[in-house]
Amino acid sequence: MIKFSKHQLKIPKLMRPVYMVTGGQSKFDRAIPDKRTEELCIDALTMAAGLINMSPAELKSYIHTAYYGHFADHFGDQLLGEAVIHDRLGLDPLGTIGIKTGGATGGSTLWEAVKAVASGYSDCTLAMGWERMDEVPTDEGNFLISCAADKDWESPLGHIYTGYYAVMAQRYWQIFGKSEDSFRETLAEISVKHHGYARMNPFAHSPKKITVEDVIKSPVVAYPLRALDCCLMSVGAACAIICDEKTAIELTKNSSHKPVRIWVSAASHTLRPADRRDMDIPLLPNETPDQYKDLGERFPGGDRYPGFTGFLAARMAVWYGYRMAGVKDPNEDLDLVELHDAFTISDVQTYEDIGIRPYGEGRDYVESGDCYHTNPKTGEPGKLPSNISGGLIGCMHAVGATGIMQTFEVASHIWNRWAEIHGDEKRWKEFAREKPADWTDLQVKGAKRGMAISHAGVGSHVTATILMDPDNLLKENA
Repeated sequence: MIKFSKHQLKIPKLMRPVYMVTGGQSKFDRAIPDKRTEELCIDALTMAAGLINMSPAELKSYIHTAYYGHFADHFGDQLLGEAVIHDRLGLDPLGTIGIKTGGATGGSTLWEAVKAVASGYSDCTLAMGWERMDEVPTDEGNFLISCAADKDWESPLGHIYTGYYAVMAQRYWQIFGKSEDSFRETLAEISVKHHGYARMNPFAHSPKKITVEDVIKSPVVAYPLRALDCCLMSVGAACAIICDEKTAIELTKNSSHKPVRIWVSAASHTLRPADRRDMDIPLLPNETPDQYKDLGERFPGGDRYPGFTGFLAARMAVWYGYRMAGVKDPNEDLDLVELHDAFTISDVQTYEDIGIRPYGEGRDYVESGDCYHTNPKTGEPGKLPSNISGGLIGCMHAVGATGIMQTFEVASHIWNRWAEIHGDEKRWKEFAREKPADWTDLQVKGAKRGMAISHAGVGSHVTATILMDPDNLLKENA
């Protein structure tokens, strides 16, 4: 059994408050042949500058260090791609470093940028992520992505991540879904929701108006996961500007929004799910020691944790993050979340690992309507809306950019600028996309706090990025 020492369970403490000042993103698509990767990164940085009424040159004059995330050199056929981007952005000879943690790369890039500011090394940092996934066929791309698994032990058994998640989906379905067809339909509802929200997002790669039946009838990739249960392979870039308080105030003096406080925490777990050892569940602030006493009775086989049905890295990332930021219960303290829906099943697994629902009860988050912008059962606002961007299933999974994109999406709600950013007719035309006649403002009204989860592999690395309006903190001296 894994045992934690008091040193390992120390709550991380930022040496000074850290703020996200602005952010930006490019268009996302399966292929963008008319733009080089550098141009997509320039698009993201230009947008970030524009949101605070600055020119890119003015914004760049504040940047002290830069952190770049992209998952795979194979896709862009360029080693040290971060050096190319750094050069094209005109930031030489400032210090820079590249980050790679699989699907969590975007979140890990933010983690490094935040730590640089928190430590005092830099007062203003750039976190930029991108992925170029259109220069190889889809089957080759899936193979390259699967190389992030343990190539000695896992790759020969499945060789694409859908295969790995299919095993977890089968196990979860048997134990917590009780092999009911209704659980398969609940998974499909996630896809319908995320593709549907993507219709309101001009940046999104895969906006679709689909039904549960469409998802269930889509081609099987690895049973029970079908094509519409799976995330996208996308091209695009996203960035965030991270600062100390003094610099954040200076940068936003002419902006219509104020900077938001940011915390990032991280955790990991072995690449090989079959080697994940049974252990006591580390409890979150909204859980009690007696909560899971009868878990094995209610869900036979469900008392072995983390097994194939949970992500210890997600659990530990929020275990640290909630305590850093003062979150007692995500359902009450957060106004929205962006979760790493690589597959519909991973979305449900994450609900439980981060404490939105207890273990075994993740499906209720969807079935209750709490995860929607507007609860389809009541017509009232959802209790904790998730993935309004469209997530990885509807918006994009340009891997290095994903965690940054989702963090930016959360920030846009706290800034009360979601409709301005996503409803802009000029942006829809610039991206050669038709704004739907039924376009809907998905701004979460009064949003003050939110979180984005960035997740790698089958949970080998996970980051939790928590954002808060500085006038609505949950913890003094956080």
